[in-house]
Amino acid sequence: MVAVKLSISSLLVSVNWLVYIWATNNGHVVEASLGYYINPLIIIGFGVIFLKEKMRRLQWAAVTIASIGVFVLTLDYGRLPWIALTLAISWGSYGLVKKRLGLGALEGLAIETFVSSFFYLGYLIYIGNQGTGQFGQKWGLTLLLMSAGAITAIPLLLFNGSTNRLPFTTIGLLQYITPTLQFSIGVWILNEDMPTARWIGFLIIWAALITLTLDLIKSSRAINNSIA
Repeated sequence: MVAVKLSISSLLVSVNWLVYIWATNNGHVVEASLGYYINPLIIIGFGVIFLKEKMRRLQWAAVTIASIGVFVLTLDYGRLPWIALTLAISWGSYGLVKKRLGLGALEGLAIETFVSSFFYLGYLIYIGNQGTGQFGQKWGLTLLLMSAGAITAIPLLLFNGSTNRLPFTTIGLLQYITPTLQFSIGVWILNEDMPTARWIGFLIIWAALITLTLDLIKSSRAINNSIA
């Protein structure tokens, strides 16, 4: 059963990676950030439905506000945001499987990497034979590709460790940090299009972030007082 769950988690994280890589290379960084804004809603929902976790009033308010923001952004795109939905559902499901497994961060990630490496190694060999592979062609690009592995692995290790130590709802709330960084890169560095309606949607979501921050501060003070 553990092997099946690890295979599922490997598949889910691979889907997340591949969709995200495609999105960032095809001018959809802002939509990818929308996916990671939706993701905490998925994680919180999984925590309440499957893990029977309870949410405080401010958390419910934040989720409601964020849901409105996501709805506005979806209307602005004028289509089903399949990139955002795929990223949100795949990552939320991955976190739920990791929570159920309860393995150590390093052990779980090592097994997932081993399972998925067969596919990726086969693909690298294929594109190498086709003459389209980039690894090893230029030292600068090769160095960037190698460093991308560390940049990917370190956050994954921290995420895997947090799923065993924190309530799933708390993990969901903290997930808003990533899409904010992605949004900033997409708008101010890559200059992706941001019409007025899209700005309104993101402003609503940021209002939800403020609500979540107030809740985290309030809850942390309550915990500190109980310990004292």
